[in-house]
Amino acid sequence: MCVVIVGGNECMVCQYKDICQNHGCEAKIFVKERGAIKKKMGCPDLLILFTNTVSHKMVNSAVDEAKRNKIPIARVHTSSASALNQVLIQHCKTYRCETVS
Repeated sequence: MCVVIVGGNECMVCQYKDICQNHGCEAKIFVKERGAIKKKMGCPDLLILFTNTVSHKMVNSAVDEAKRNKIPIARVHTSSASALNQVLIQHCKTYRCETVS
């Protein structure tokens, strides 16, 4: 399963990757806008938006691309590790993923 995270804190990128890896997910993380997201995003199984730490322009670009490719979107206000963990737990229950221990 592939996950794209838009927003968040730069200092937590490694932690985000570790959390995703623990849930059996590959993660692409875009904390800051560096070029067009839609070209780099690909076609993941889930788009996670950390809404408190991302610009409106970046959100709009990511959401437009997700809608175009029919990618589910999870909007999370906080960009904490526990918030990401909860989103992945919910998503894995919905799609019957197995958590890697």
